[in-house]
Amino acid sequence: MKDITIDYALRATWQAVARMYNEEAKKFDSTMAIGFTLLSVDPKTGTPSTALGPKMGMEATSLSRILKRMEEQGLIERKPNPKDGRGVLIYLTEFGLEKRNDSKNVVLRFDESVKSNISEDKINSFFEVMETINELITEKNIYNNDNLMND
Repeated sequence: MKDITIDYALRATWQAVARMYNEEAKKFDSTMAIGFTLLSVDPKTGTPSTALGPKMGMEATSLSRILKRMEEQGLIERKPNPKDGRGVLIYLTEFGLEKRNDSKNVVLRFDESVKSNISEDKINSFFEVMETINELITEKNIYNNDNLMND
């Protein structure tokens, strides 16, 4: 069997995590995307709608659908941004704050479970590797010809 590539391991693991989060979210009549959005909105000051997409790494059209659904469910409300007359701030409603707390607890339980089964050294190494991968991508050093190996 060939070695598993790094991108395959990342993708397969993220898909498993996403499935797990969606299964948990169903128990709260929600989705992982809604939970992630709830966690991305500042619970005290709200968040500009234009900042939310980049913060979540999500395209505007996908985010618009999620925000519309969340507004219909009474999780968020949109208010004009007093600092930018064209902008909108997204605020969590009381119900949204409750659901945000549910989402936060699910994420913290997952984090706690992983950390209780993996040594601190390995967790630290994992974060170092993730940071390096992100830096390589940001600096566009992934496909530098000097780094490629020939089979």
